[in-house]
Amino acid sequence: MINVQKLSLDNKKRTIIISDIHGNLPLLIELLNKVNYTKEDYLFINGDLCEKGPNSLEVVRYIREIMIESKQVYVNKGNCDILHRYVFEGVDGIRNYMKKQPYSILNDMLREHGKVQEDFLKIEDLAAFYNQHFHEELNWLDSLPIAYETDNHIIIHAGIENRIDWEKTTEENALSMKAFYNQNHQAGKTVVVGHWPVVNYREDLVCSNNPIIDLEKQVIAIDGGNQIKKEGQINALIIEGGDYQFEFVDQLEHECTIHQEHIDTTDRVGTITYPNYELSKIEEDIYFTLCENINLGIQQWVKNEYLIENEQGLYYSKDDLSTTFLSVTKGETVWIVDQDCGGYTLIKKEIGDVGWIPKKCLEKEANS
Repeated sequence: MINVQKLSLDNKKRTIIISDIHGNLPLLIELLNKVNYTKEDYLFINGDLCEKGPNSLEVVRYIREIMIESKQVYVNKGNCDILHRYVFEGVDGIRNYMKKQPYSILNDMLREHGKVQEDFLKIEDLAAFYNQHFHEELNWLDSLPIAYETDNHIIIHAGIENRIDWEKTTEENALSMKAFYNQNHQAGKTVVVGHWPVVNYREDLVCSNNPIIDLEKQVIAIDGGNQIKKEGQINALIIEGGDYQFEFVDQLEHECTIHQEHIDTTDRVGTITYPNYELSKIEEDIYFTLCENINLGIQQWVKNEYLIENEQGLYYSKDDLSTTFLSVTKGETVWIVDQDCGGYTLIKKEIGDVGWIPKKCLEKEANS
């Protein structure tokens, strides 16, 4: 049975839920400022404080500090917050992970003391180092609950099993369950999860990293793909007076103004996301190719530069990719995701939609 802490919240106060910070302290601080977080709010951090971003250890310390400042800050663990267990369990494979993933709390701890992994011949020696210097931080991560249950919500990193006694969900599923939104549950309350990037659910919808708020299904998914997707973001779900809103921040820096309006008439929407990269070509155009997504059985217009032909004659996208075409208005502010492709530029709008527009939209008209 997983560790679930039950809370009774004052419905007159704001509740803010954030997940999947992934070691990005500046972005977390930016988001807290954007939502005007104060100590009067309830703040939940729904797992994955660590890994992938450059500030895992700093994020842990920062969140511990704000927990001291306010008793209304609640943190539960995610799958990325327990990777240190492999060191203490003597799983030597964690060494390869640390080599491949320089942005890890385990490497942050080494760097703080001027050490590298090669300084420790045995994994037991590495464990002793962490225990000597970072016992407090690691014990704190281990002590975090798996979930919080309030009057109206269950806040858990990845998901719960489809059973009435959902508290008997295994820890592995609670922290690492795939695609929870595509499953059912019997909790009778709205379950708020992170872990699985929401864009993965939008293969036939407008590409976006914004939260999915499905009160009929009683699931809210808020993982914005931060540190995983180029246009990924950290989302903050805001619950106030029974209403749900959200804000987000991302790391896109190339801000542009639309100079020429464009109204899309193709109605092409969608996203190619993990693990559905296998494609077959149907029809090739100048800038895009109509493909069938083999796993999903749907058709998607894929940018030609993102297609790679393998020996079997199948086509794969290079990475997660929007297949959405957007309309834009003159004077609108957008952010550039990819401007190196022919004919079209991949942008992100202020509302979070990600898609393709003709390059001419960003060019000043000759008579202007």
